[in-house]
Amino acid sequence: MSFYSIAPLIKEYYPEYYQWVSYPVSECVAIHKVKEKWGVFSNFAPTPIVIDGVRFKNAEQLFQILKFKDEEPVVAVYAANNPKMTAKHWEKTHRREDWGKVIVDAMKYVLNKKFEQSKEFRDALEESKGHYIVEDQTSFPKKQPDTWGVKMKGDMFEGSNLLGRLLMELRDKGVLSYSLPGDALYCLTILNAMKG
Repeated sequence: MSFYSIAPLIKEYYPEYYQWVSYPVSECVAIHKVKEKWGVFSNFAPTPIVIDGVRFKNAEQLFQILKFKDEEPVVAVYAANNPKMTAKHWEKTHRREDWGKVIVDAMKYVLNKKFEQSKEFRDALEESKGHYIVEDQTSFPKKQPDTWGVKMKGDMFEGSNLLGRLLMELRDKGVLSYSLPGDALYCLTILNAMKG
């Protein structure tokens, strides 16, 4: 299993989210590309998030930064054009030791902030009611979808679809409950110090 695979972390620390799901394609709204319909559901969608005066260009940038407590990777990921790939570069040496226990709560935190600050995102969630939300990874080269998404098999989408399930939970409840350690947002201290 790859170091970067989150499935073992979900299985160990978030068993309530460790499952394989399937939905009829006809009953789904699919996240595929940012510029396509439903693209606002992607963490890469240009929906800025501002926390304590620090502006993140999108949900993905904030989520990737939450993996780190050290200044060097936080600054590097914040400055990167591709935060996901830059975070991957730093993860083996600098990722939080407790990331497995934090990962889903971190995503819930990020999605809550996006929900609070993006009317476009809230409106799209409202419009999607009555449908399943899936991250469609059918075009990805890997045979199986990763933990966040699904792949199309005939007239069904199949996969773990963790992102889609969190989005549906947010849509249905209006907020996602989460618990983060006290140092989870230390990145904001680092980034605000840079501005000073």
